[in-house]
Amino acid sequence: MPSPADVSSCAVTDLAHLTRAQGGDREAFVVLYNCHVRAVYWFALKMVRSIADAEDITQDTFVIAWSKRHAIRPVDQSVLPWLLVAARNLGNNRIRSRARDDHHRTDSDLSNFPDPQHRSVHDEVQSRMLLDAIDHAVGQLSETDQTLYYLCIDEGLSYEQAARALGTSHGAVRNRLARVRIALRGKLSAQKEALS
Repeated sequence: MPSPADVSSCAVTDLAHLTRAQGGDREAFVVLYNCHVRAVYWFALKMVRSIADAEDITQDTFVIAWSKRHAIRPVDQSVLPWLLVAARNLGNNRIRSRARDDHHRTDSDLSNFPDPQHRSVHDEVQSRMLLDAIDHAVGQLSETDQTLYYLCIDEGLSYEQAARALGTSHGAVRNRLARVRIALRGKLSAQKEALS
């Protein structure tokens, strides 16, 4: 997978590579893949919390991107937001499918779950509730803010790298991410107090 430095330079060339890929150039599409596969994977993993599912979603995202390459509309000269929306849709489908499967699970399947000796049920429930609250709060953000959250907070990209990946300024990323953090703190403070 590419390093964050490689990812930061991708937005500069996204439009050129997308145009070539739309003309059928597979090598140009491979460049787009290499630029964005890591961000798509981590986005999917954060969403579905399963390595296997995240790998499948990442693969499916790029298969869809290739088949719909003529419909891709870059945002701020980057195809990453389009890819993340596709990954989010696939992730939501996977979560719904998993929920249906869990609903039909029998008691004999419960023996397949790991023994939770190291954590109390109360701790597990609190952790899960907080993670769900974070995911819900992030899901209520605009697509651009979600992308910034995943790039800077989950992926660990610098503001400058995220700005280049999204084709915007360092200051715009810094200011927008500050507003995202304030919004998330406000949404999560009540949840944290309830868990204490």
